[in-house]
Amino acid sequence: MSVAIQTELPSRNLRQGRIAMDAMDETATRKQEIVDFMRGFTIETTPGSSLKISDYREHLSEGATVSVTFLPGSDFADTIATAKRLKREGFVPAPHFAARSIPSRRALEEYLSRLQDEVGVSEAVVLGGGVTEPVGEFDNSMQLLETGLFDAHGITRIGVAGHPEGSPDISAQAIDEALAWKNAFAERSDAELYIATQFCFEAAPIIAWDRAIRAAGNKLPIHIGIPGLATLKTLINHARACGVGASMRVLTRQSRNVTKLLTLTAPDKLICDLAHYWANDPDCGIRKAHFYPLGGLRRSAIWAYAVAEGDFAFKRGGKGFTVQREIG
Repeated sequence: MSVAIQTELPSRNLRQGRIAMDAMDETATRKQEIVDFMRGFTIETTPGSSLKISDYREHLSEGATVSVTFLPGSDFADTIATAKRLKREGFVPAPHFAARSIPSRRALEEYLSRLQDEVGVSEAVVLGGGVTEPVGEFDNSMQLLETGLFDAHGITRIGVAGHPEGSPDISAQAIDEALAWKNAFAERSDAELYIATQFCFEAAPIIAWDRAIRAAGNKLPIHIGIPGLATLKTLINHARACGVGASMRVLTRQSRNVTKLLTLTAPDKLICDLAHYWANDPDCGIRKAHFYPLGGLRRSAIWAYAVAEGDFAFKRGGKGFTVQREIG
């Protein structure tokens, strides 16, 4: 009896050791997926928030791409000034052009001319814009692209809108038709087009959307919108204002506990799930993560760089992770 026990113990220990090694290998693989997925992430800023940032170099790595919003009711001169500052500080500005906030073709040409004269940009994000009534002749981003002015002014990369959860202002049919048009336009434009999406809060609807538009013929790479660090209350307010769809339920479930409303929330589980999809589905259309720093650029940048550099540990159970840097 004692001899049998002695011979079984080493094999049992060996099996347990192998299980432990397999678990370590799986953890390392998952971590590398996330690091690779986050490499080269982009981020957004607004002319208003730029006034609170003394130097972008204190928060972002040299050469990072930073999109610059053109919000309803704002002056495009502010977008130009912010892009100029970003370029001076060593970044790649990608200014937004919101169709329904541009009064005329002549104004669009003036905006592009000023950008190239004062800044020198190669990338832009062309959107419909968040206003109901156009201020001029343009009603959608396709009309801006059709002018040919972006090609004429040397814009070589253009982000166009994508809607993983639909849009409260646009029918599903119109969204599908617009995406088909943008794919066709990419074939005849000198610029490289990509899809820049709204932020979402869970991976399942994003993955389903990517697969659906791929089946429908989409060939444009996707820069997926990620909500940056912010309190639960801030995220809910932004989600409602921007018309985020069903993935908002991730937030509303948490908000039932009012003590959590002022808790800082991170997109770690979203990043985990998207990175796994990106790494394991060879047909995945997602190419880059784009951060919306809804709770402030500094916090989101610290968190995102920690993740991109592998400075995080998985939570118990593996559903998400915690960065190992002081966020503040």
